[in-house]
Amino acid sequence: MSEKPWISVCEINDLLPDTGVCALVNKQQVAIFRSRRLNEVFAVSNYDPVGEANVLSRGMIGSIGDEVVVASPLYKEHYNLRTGECLEKPGYKIPVFPVRLDDGLVQIQA
Repeated sequence: MSEKPWISVCEINDLLPDTGVCALVNKQQVAIFRSRRLNEVFAVSNYDPVGEANVLSRGMIGSIGDEVVVASPLYKEHYNLRTGECLEKPGYKIPVFPVRLDDGLVQIQA
C-alpha cells in the first residue's frame, strides 16, 4: 500500500500562534493549530463528535498536565492534539493527521 501524499495547505506564517484554521483536505475539514509554547503544528479533524459540528478549528488550545489539547467551542470537551482522545469522555476520539513543515509550508497527509 502506498503512502498518502503530503498536501500543502498554507504557509506557516499564515497561522497565528495559539489559534486554529480550517482547511479542506481531500474533501474533509482539517483543523490546523500552531502552538507558540511548543513551536509545533498539529492537524486534527475539524468535526466535534460531541457537539456534532465542524467547529474545532475555532477552539482554544492549551495544555492539561503534559497533554496539549484543543477545547471545543461548543461544550468545552478537551481533545488531545497528539492522539485525538477526548479527556472528559473516553469513548470519543477525533482523527489526527500527520503534519510537517517543508520550506515554510504546512503539509498534511489526509
